[in-house]
Amino acid sequence: MRGEENKKRRREWNTDDDCQELLPLESMAYTVTPTPAGPVGSQYCVCKVELSVCGQNLLDRDVTSKSDPFCVLFMEVNGKWMEAGPRSSPRRGGSSSGPPEAVCVVPLDRTETAVNNLNPAFAKKFIIDYHFEEVQKLKFALFDQDKSSMQLYEHDFLGEFSCTLGMIVSSKKITRTLLLGNGKPAGKGMITIAAQELSDNRVITLSMAGRKLDKKDLFGKSDPFLEFYKPGDDGKWMLVHRTEVIKYTLDPVWKPFTVPLVSLCDGDVEKLIKVMCYDYDSDGGHDFIGEFQTSVARMCEAQDAFPLELECINPKKQKKKKNYKNSGIIIVKSSKVTRDFSFLDYILGGCQLMFTVSHEFAINFNPTNPFCSGVEGIVQAYSACLPHIRFYGPTNFSPIVNHVARFAAQATQQEAASQYFILLIITDGVISDMDETRHAVVQASKLPMSIIIVGVGNADFAAMEFLDGDSRVLRSYTGEEAVRDIVQFVPFRDFRNAPKETLAKAVLAELPQQVVQYFKHQNLPPINSEPA
Repeated sequence: MRGEENKKRRREWNTDDDCQELLPLESMAYTVTPTPAGPVGSQYCVCKVELSVCGQNLLDRDVTSKSDPFCVLFMEVNGKWMEAGPRSSPRRGGSSSGPPEAVCVVPLDRTETAVNNLNPAFAKKFIIDYHFEEVQKLKFALFDQDKSSMQLYEHDFLGEFSCTLGMIVSSKKITRTLLLGNGKPAGKGMITIAAQELSDNRVITLSMAGRKLDKKDLFGKSDPFLEFYKPGDDGKWMLVHRTEVIKYTLDPVWKPFTVPLVSLCDGDVEKLIKVMCYDYDSDGGHDFIGEFQTSVARMCEAQDAFPLELECINPKKQKKKKNYKNSGIIIVKSSKVTRDFSFLDYILGGCQLMFTVSHEFAINFNPTNPFCSGVEGIVQAYSACLPHIRFYGPTNFSPIVNHVARFAAQATQQEAASQYFILLIITDGVISDMDETRHAVVQASKLPMSIIIVGVGNADFAAMEFLDGDSRVLRSYTGEEAVRDIVQFVPFRDFRNAPKETLAKAVLAELPQQVVQYFKHQNLPPINSEPA
């Protein structure tokens, strides 16, 4: 789909080359992606690894209190350190005690902030794809949070440690000295990293509440939260999950949460886990309320109509008071074990990806059979089509979005994860029906459908970036919000001199997540999948 500028100018690039660069994968072939047959290639020999991080004896950068540390994970890509996560912020400045490189920071991940704590055990885990055949260099950098800014140079550097993912996986758990940018030790600071392979795709969803918990605040009640621990190989309890804090109550109801079963109990539903209840304090000195031990098997006894009640015990109070009963009751309102299916599970299970390129007419001039065979077929159709058509405005996106949405709507009548539709729009940035397009995208967000927009040329692509809901929720002109983000926008000019594989990776970056998100929301497992 081309804009009004096409009335006045000719194409400035070779048609065949452009089509090949914009559609580098054989799956981008207008039609159905075939279900993989035969042995799975080495590109699928990937497992997910969960990394847990703890710090010990960190530098104290605060004057009147202790440091408020958080950990950022970087991965080396093409000789540069890239931050592993959902944020992007170029680092500037630095000193001899700071990180040594001026790193180009592009999203991997970072933990939560541990308030006023020099020995943090971070609840947030890093999930990484482990490629056995690759050397995956990682860097763990710790910072003392001083402001709410996402810019790392705004925070005090506490030290870093670099290694390979293979080193952590082979050792399962390592403890190393943190270093400053000048290579010297960061005081007595240490970091411990533990690895857990997520080969078991089962997850447990828990709904928890409390009743008559101990009152810990002098002028109020309590601000309770829960921490879940599992026994480590060294015999010590290892933090797995931390709930949100519920303010000013002795009868909290926490939001339902989901944890990988292998993280919670190493996949052994009979293994004991420990749950600890605390009263939150803003200075980090949380007051202990009580604890109990249970297992996943026991918690799975809980049903909506038959909750499981567990006594929360404070051992010190229990020893001191003869009439001590408990420090409250923790209630498992419901517990359900399911499988957390991946994009690959759906594809190998037989889900077909249906690709469409953005035209309201058949570019092969055969409306009864508008399909092309592979990338070569698309290039041939473009080459034959272009000499016989004339570009003109206005450029309307909504008709083609609605066109593909009609096919996707038909797929929702099937009781299996069998089809998912992808619309590719190639545009110069001009759009004439923004309100109608916003409405069409919001409606399409309810369907098994994604939209990929590739911007060609040097025009202002603000409208395309607006449709891509990465930074905000897209709303229709009626005020209705998109159920999920289904648009991925990529400016072709950023990849003109890059390898074709780089463009392909950017174009398809969000598609696996969008496919999985839709089928999960519809409670549709892969075809012929095993029960949990």
